[in-house]
Amino acid sequence: MPDVREVDRLTTADPLIRWAAQDLARARAFTDSTGSAVAVASPGLSMRDRLAVQGPAEAVIPLVRDVLRDVGPTYRPLGDRELIDALVAALPGLRPVAGFGWMDRTQPLAADHSGVGWLPPAAAPGIATLLDGAFPDSYARPSPTTTLPRKRFAPFDFPGRPGVRRWAGVRDPRTGRLAAVAAHAWSAPTVGFIAGVATHSAARGQGLGRAVCTYVIAEALADHGTAALVVDDDNEPALRLYRALGLAYRPLRAASHCCRVKGEQQSHFSSVVICLHQLLS
Repeated sequence: MPDVREVDRLTTADPLIRWAAQDLARARAFTDSTGSAVAVASPGLSMRDRLAVQGPAEAVIPLVRDVLRDVGPTYRPLGDRELIDALVAALPGLRPVAGFGWMDRTQPLAADHSGVGWLPPAAAPGIATLLDGAFPDSYARPSPTTTLPRKRFAPFDFPGRPGVRRWAGVRDPRTGRLAAVAAHAWSAPTVGFIAGVATHSAARGQGLGRAVCTYVIAEALADHGTAALVVDDDNEPALRLYRALGLAYRPLRAASHCCRVKGEQQSHFSSVVICLHQLLS
């Protein structure tokens, strides 16, 4: 078994791995016998069971083969694009998902708070209406009929999908209508994750979306030390905005299962399960 401190160094160096390892009661971390490959299986993370992976392809491929036999085919490998492409080529049960970007920042960010702030739970219907028109596919979504248990870092409960911590918003000064929103959702202790970024079509061009994004990124940095989000590669306006706010782009890909990963014989490769309470404490 590799030394626990070494595994801790490997998992905490990568913000993607730290993000996946956020739920210490449910997530499981795996490493190969040399400690060069790491995989973290996190159930229900951003609405999917995800298997975040890191390391050289020659070490990650046998590790993922073993881990998928253990955790099952609902888990989607997630990692750097070249690494996932190598996994797909090596494991017949996997197929690639369109590439997207992980963007993050660790340096503090000054934000103008005028007009922007955290919204109360009573704002959930207005947020839902805005998302319906501007971002209907958002994973982060409020629901006025759902009450969640208190989250570890939440200052208040917010009705909506599990993992959504809180929503920030700004109103159109001309109409008073909620014009732009963004959420802190599925954040880890050391990675504040931003989701549900949306601006009403009638309010675009006023800098309101930028104001909300600046606010939630600055708050994530203050609370967690790293702010991160994901963005589609073809969303050029969002990419320009996030780069302008100092977020660095990293090409990622996920893989889904077209069938169960098969194979009755155990690999000669030995993987080690590490308790996350020990790993991240």
